Amino acid sequence: MSEHQISGGTIRKLWSSETQKFRDHLLRLDKNSRRMRFAHAVSDSFIDDYASRMSDMGAIVYAYLEDGEVRAVAELRKLSDLWGEEAEAAFSVEPGYQEQGIGTDLMGRVIRAARNRGVHSLYMSCLSENRKMQAIARKHEAALRFEYGEVIGEIVPVTPDYFSILVEAMEDRVGYLLAVLDVRRERQRKAA
Repeated sequence: MSEHQISGGTIRKLWSSETQKFRDHLLRLDKNSRRMRFAHAVSDSFIDDYASRMSDMGAIVYAYLEDGEVRAVAELRKLSDLWGEEAEAAFSVEPGYQEQGIGTDLMGRVIRAARNRGVHSLYMSCLSENRKMQAIARKHEAALRFEYGEVIGEIVPVTPDYFSILVEAMEDRVGYLLAVLDVRRERQRKAA
């Protein structure tokens, strides 16, 4: 299986060495997109700190990259020390890249990754006005409920099977190769 292409970009996992790309994406979010992602206004220093912990506790971050730049991400974070019953998902898509199916594809990747790690309940929280995120959650059959001005979505991934594990492993291999090529292209640009 090859990497997934959408609008000329690629979706793959980000590796711990790519924290700067994750940070740059979050810093490019406009004021409203930041508020939608974090449920309140956040400063650049907050984003610096948040991004520095991208790989803490085994979090998995999928990204949509175009020309070596991260334009959208989906994060999967476990809610305890080990992967188990529950995990949380979070998403951000830069304004110029919204409504192209990127968020939907990222959600599918996160659901599969949660499934492959034995997660039984995957939660995502968004502001009640974030209709785009709610629409994506509904496409993946999330049960939505309103709590204190936020919408909580719960998705129950089915148990993993050979195919779901194989697909993730194959995508990881291709994604790692693409990450290495991105580093090489970046070094060549700086040397030129």
